[in-house]
Amino acid sequence: MSELQAFVRPWLPVNSANASWVLKNAKLVDPVEGRILAPATIHLAGGEVRAVAIGDEPLVPAPAADAREVDVGGQYVCPGLIDSHVHINAVPGEPDLRQTLATPIEQVHFRMVYVCRDMLYRGFTTVRDCGGAPLALKEACAEWVIAGPRILLAGHALSQTGGHGDFRGAHDHTHDCAGSFVSGLGRVADGVPECLRVARDEIRCGADFLKIMGGGGVASPTDRLEHHQYTPEEIEAFVSVARNTGTYVTCHAYTPSAIRRAIEHGVLGIEHGNLLDRPTAQLMAAKGAFLTPTLIALRAMADESLVSYLPPANAAKNQHVLAAGLTALKLAHEEGVTLCYGSDLLGPLGKYQALEFEIRAQVLPAADILRSATVNPARMMGLADTIGQVKPGFRADLLLLQANPLEDITVLGRPETVTAVFKDGILCRDDRNLLGGGLLDSWAKL
Repeated sequence: MSELQAFVRPWLPVNSANASWVLKNAKLVDPVEGRILAPATIHLAGGEVRAVAIGDEPLVPAPAADAREVDVGGQYVCPGLIDSHVHINAVPGEPDLRQTLATPIEQVHFRMVYVCRDMLYRGFTTVRDCGGAPLALKEACAEWVIAGPRILLAGHALSQTGGHGDFRGAHDHTHDCAGSFVSGLGRVADGVPECLRVARDEIRCGADFLKIMGGGGVASPTDRLEHHQYTPEEIEAFVSVARNTGTYVTCHAYTPSAIRRAIEHGVLGIEHGNLLDRPTAQLMAAKGAFLTPTLIALRAMADESLVSYLPPANAAKNQHVLAAGLTALKLAHEEGVTLCYGSDLLGPLGKYQALEFEIRAQVLPAADILRSATVNPARMMGLADTIGQVKPGFRADLLLLQANPLEDITVLGRPETVTAVFKDGILCRDDRNLLGGGLLDSWAKL
């Protein structure tokens, strides 16, 4: 770090750019091949993985003389996890969904700090925010103003009037005029010209990808799950903006017809997809589309201890899609659809983020579930050569685990199993003080 940089941005971690670690006696988890490489020695420097040696192989290039060598005692080294569907600005602090979405923005900004550090502490070193998080938050995490994951942004989720991003009730006549407006986590826009303008504006404001609402949703009050949202022409308008700026569109959709409409008109990703059928899964596989199920969100909102979290009409929709979720997940896997890990938890439900592993383990092999939280989303995000693996040239995002996730993927959902977290080569969590303490240690008991 230069003296000027340290002066202008004093919050940057001291010597982080030159921090050098050599982790010895490790068992390296390879998500691509679904295997363990051991004994492994891993060299981290300058925020990236510099070298990996297996057995008696030497580290090439050799570490600098001041590199810190640590024997990790045969622990498993796993790539940092990626959650492909979060809403960071739906912060905890309120007892139900309606109050969560009505939290004053000043409180939201401060509470997002807690949400970010909590995700990082669980081992999620990269997340994809599918509506609501601001560019300033992404920048704050990247610059270590706050401790948090690497964030890829959708900006606002884009919705038609009365769609899944429009949280007005049937008797709310505010904003009854032409033009877009922000509503909850979303932004409302109608018609091809307005869709083009709004999509371009989200890109201008820092969106890494576009997220549209292609069908009805659980949380929104006036749309049914089976409703189609956005015309083919409007969807193609969003896709054209994304392609012109080197990115892609993902789409909220539950039903086969909504999924097909999106995929046939150029959308790359589908969020949720609980009512997926086999022909539609085959289409997704043929088109190379990505599916991000979010079953833990539905399971959490159906918890009997949270009976007041959703209004009755929303709770009924939630039960409908929850019942079909595991069947759709298994079907998508059978047809070769590329799956990504997603949680989609709002408000206080964020604490269940890692329990999606437990749900998927009911129908999917551990290696495939691990790929859905590492290499698959890295490829969807255009970062396949940067994150998702512990490999030379990749960002130094990794976890130390006391158990093998390829034998039991649910260990990733047990806080006591994760003993250390690195993001960009910076030690963020070190529960056993094996490495001498981490950035987040003082928050370990919160």
